[in-house]
Amino acid sequence: MKYRLFPTHKQAQALAQALDACRWVYNTTLEVRKTAWEDAQRSISYYETKRCLPQWKAAHPWLDAAHSQVLQNVTERVDLAFKAFFRRVKAGQEPGYPRFRGRDRYDSLTYPQYGNGCQMADDTLKLSKVGAVRIKAHRPLEGTPKTCTIRRTSTGKWYATIACEVEPQPLPESPQETGLDVGLSHFYTLSDGTPTPCPRFLRRDEKDLKRTQRKLSTAPQGTAERARRRKIVARVHERIAHRHTNFCYQESRRLVDQYGLIAVEDLSVNQMVHNHCLAKSILDAAWSQLTAFLSYKAAYAGRQYVAVNPAYTSQDCSQCGHRQRLTLSDRVYHCPCCGLTLDRDHNAALNILRLGRQALASA
Repeated sequence: MKYRLFPTHKQAQALAQALDACRWVYNTTLEVRKTAWEDAQRSISYYETKRCLPQWKAAHPWLDAAHSQVLQNVTERVDLAFKAFFRRVKAGQEPGYPRFRGRDRYDSLTYPQYGNGCQMADDTLKLSKVGAVRIKAHRPLEGTPKTCTIRRTSTGKWYATIACEVEPQPLPESPQETGLDVGLSHFYTLSDGTPTPCPRFLRRDEKDLKRTQRKLSTAPQGTAERARRRKIVARVHERIAHRHTNFCYQESRRLVDQYGLIAVEDLSVNQMVHNHCLAKSILDAAWSQLTAFLSYKAAYAGRQYVAVNPAYTSQDCSQCGHRQRLTLSDRVYHCPCCGLTLDRDHNAALNILRLGRQALASA
């Protein structure tokens, strides 16, 4: 659950100091592990770096600005970064070695045990080393709180995300089933032929974004004016992101409430955006965000969610199975074998629903 924080000036300074302490520990932990491997071909574990914390705190008393368990969590973040690096190397992917973090590239800290240094009470969040910070408690906590992550956005706002362990709350069973074909002309089309318009939030605010970015480019490097204009650009990006998130929340909630089975395409958006002609429109559509919300909401509500292979779903006839090549400009599917004439996205949604049923039957 995510809550907006409203710290006083003194509390904001304390949070910023805690972030700086965490960033220093992150960079130092990374340096220790990197140097040990380069000098002695020795791999240092998470527990070894964790045992270094008392020495670092003794040498640098300002590290006490952050709670002890928060600093321990930082060394765990470095360990997870290395594990992810080795996993990508083993899989033959672009590895991406863990990087040192600059002042603007470390924006969160985590209390790994809720109740130890962090606790919510009424309209305040009590944080160790910071104090009781006022929050916007728009909803009560549900389940058992586990961790609390404090994050500073690029616009200078503070948010607290409290992870809770909750029991699923199944909705009443629904016999309705649907396949969902995402697109650019329509955000998605259901297997009953119902289209949902694509909101295009980025395109809508593109003029504001270009205007603010032009002003940013004219400000001299390292000046207070450039920092102010950078925050204005960040506000426009934040506004677009919030609209995307709100829209996907509403659409995913509506779909999960109505349908007992939801079949979607298992798309690799990262590969699709390599097409520079469509990359901006694909990212503006926020398909991955919608499917992520559908996945966890369906699990929580006891619905069936299936991601199927999207190969040939637009080229196969949903009635007879005939396959024919189509271009992006072909918006109506004409089958020469059975005579089916259908909207291209509607036909694809029917195929996705069929594949979803097959996947459940063979499971």
